[in-house]
Amino acid sequence: MNRYKFIISGKVQGVFYRKSIQQFASLGQIQGYIKNLKDKRVEVVAFLYDDQFDDFLKILQNGSPLSKVENIEYEILDENDEDDLIYDGFEIRS
Repeated sequence: MNRYKFIISGKVQGVFYRKSIQQFASLGQIQGYIKNLKDKRVEVVAFLYDDQFDDFLKILQNGSPLSKVENIEYEILDENDEDDLIYDGFEIRS
């Protein structure tokens, strides 16, 4: 299992993108969070097994009916990048 950080750009704020991703992630029992960034992009951090990665990337690409994803960047975060929060499900952060 790896912890990934995704940065999604396009029309992804104000279009129920975060809520849609949270709902799909919760169905897949994925732990992590999603939040808006000040520059109109969205950040997602998720713990994923190798066999979940492609499906989760498709979920991020599809987004919500009103969103239009233009680009997704991602990286694997190492253990030293841990934040101090315990993940309990998939949450929307502000």
